[in-house]
Amino acid sequence: MSAETVAIDRLGAQGDGIAETAGGPVYVPFALPGETAAIAREQSRGTLMALRSRSVERVDPPCPHFGTDGIGGTCGGCNIQHLALPAYETWKRNLVTMALRAEKIDAPIATLFGCEPGSRRRLVLTARRTDAGLLVGFNQAGSHHIVAIETCLVGDPRIVKNLRAVRRVAAAVAKGTKPFRLTVLASETGLDIAADEVGRLSERQRQGAIETVLGERVVARLALDGEVLVEPRKPSVVFGQATVSPPPAAFLQASASAEAHMADLVSAHLSGCKRIADLFSGCGTFALRLASHAAVHAAEFDGKALAALDAGFRHATGLKRVTIERRDLFRRPLMATELKAFDGVVFDPPRAGAEAQCAELARSNVRRIAAVSCNPATLARDLALLVAGGFRVETIHPIDQFLWSPHVEAVALLAR
Repeated sequence: MSAETVAIDRLGAQGDGIAETAGGPVYVPFALPGETAAIAREQSRGTLMALRSRSVERVDPPCPHFGTDGIGGTCGGCNIQHLALPAYETWKRNLVTMALRAEKIDAPIATLFGCEPGSRRRLVLTARRTDAGLLVGFNQAGSHHIVAIETCLVGDPRIVKNLRAVRRVAAAVAKGTKPFRLTVLASETGLDIAADEVGRLSERQRQGAIETVLGERVVARLALDGEVLVEPRKPSVVFGQATVSPPPAAFLQASASAEAHMADLVSAHLSGCKRIADLFSGCGTFALRLASHAAVHAAEFDGKALAALDAGFRHATGLKRVTIERRDLFRRPLMATELKAFDGVVFDPPRAGAEAQCAELARSNVRRIAAVSCNPATLARDLALLVAGGFRVETIHPIDQFLWSPHVEAVALLAR
């Protein structure tokens, strides 16, 4: 590892400052464009040791876990709290712009929709028992070191104000010193906690965990490695007119405000459609809202998520028909011939995107598509397939539901 001073030229896609040097680009976390930084360099990575000059766009991070020295802190939950809001919003929007440009897609890009601090209803934490007690927090960037958190500015207050309860539940299921994952959802009926990779517990420890949960009035459910251990109340989320009880650690949009904005965009774009396919439907984020005005067919590989969607539909009133199909859309996408039954489609795949499905959509007679994505690169690739198949991208809406991170959501609205 060598020491040197570098000039930061630009901000990278992961929020790192990038210095162009004779030996190639060097990526420096917590550095900003226009700054001169003393770094400890190891190949193309630089550790920021001191700032020789500071950017006018550098601000004091609002969270104590991020660090107050202006060089970034230890918590791995956020990457870029040290950039002033206007520059931050421009950088976030440009992540979508650059991905589209790489695929030669020319489409109007809306203003970034921002989520307020305290809006993240779902946090994924790491826990581990140590000689000094139980650690619950986030992994420090680039390491397995757990930074215990006492607060979290992005987290929903229903989680943050009950972190002590979460720690007590985690302590009740901790076994040995192996780290395990805690997914905590702030549901309408209480905290839904899923502990994964905890290993097999003794009957005594399981009973102790049950008693701990029953003593914590804020906890609605505790699941261990997918098995519901105790459920004082069914966790619930609301999608339009339907209430759904998601399976443990289920995928949900991280922010309720971002979800509502995305659902409004999708619903408005598909408002004239009579029969809609919701592909990669999850628990019904879009399907159950769209069913207020159209018949919906939901396809998803996760059987438990589909079952939750179906139960939510059956207990709701005033909805059009919703059908479900368990299907691996990566290996077996809906074919163009099957898509003849639909005049509208929404899809929201994992980060890998929906390449195979978009190839079939491009060959179909579907008239309107809403494409939702958490990965601008794969979204741009998928949109290129649709454009080549005769679709026009009307607008793209970037959404900052992962505040102070390098992740950005986007909704693309297309029509033939």
